[in-house]
Amino acid sequence: MDFIAATLKWLEATPLSVFILESEWAFPTIESVHVIAIALVVGTISIVDFRLLGLASTKRSFTELSHEVLPWTWGAFVIAVIAGMLLFISHATDYFGNTAFRIKLILIVLAGLNMAYFHLFSCRNLRDWDRSSRVPLAGRIAGGVSLVCWLAVIGFGRWIGFSMS
Repeated sequence: MDFIAATLKWLEATPLSVFILESEWAFPTIESVHVIAIALVVGTISIVDFRLLGLASTKRSFTELSHEVLPWTWGAFVIAVIAGMLLFISHATDYFGNTAFRIKLILIVLAGLNMAYFHLFSCRNLRDWDRSSRVPLAGRIAGGVSLVCWLAVIGFGRWIGFSMS
């Protein structure tokens, strides 16, 4: 734990971290970019998830929809991660010890594992259901799990703001 504590303190002392912390505009600007990027991630992935659940875009093939939407999801995700890392370094010790922050990170990992499982197993027979409005159970479960994970990421992200000292 001494190594982790020392690393967190070192991050907080970097010139970039000090700038973010001491600037009147840097932290709120980065936080705004992070929130907008997360909204884009969740919004675009929800389009795909609703298709998997059979609640929207059922007349379009899953392949067509995902090819149009997922590049936006990934671009927004990269921006959210970069902005999130910048926010983290400015209060690394506080964030590291924050339960809501840890749960948020776990949920992001779970969403990623759910996505990997979906692509490795549920998409094997994609040709059979690509244009069907009825997605196999495994795909519907993946869509539901994804929605729950990302909505919880938003909730715990908000909780971070209320639980920081």
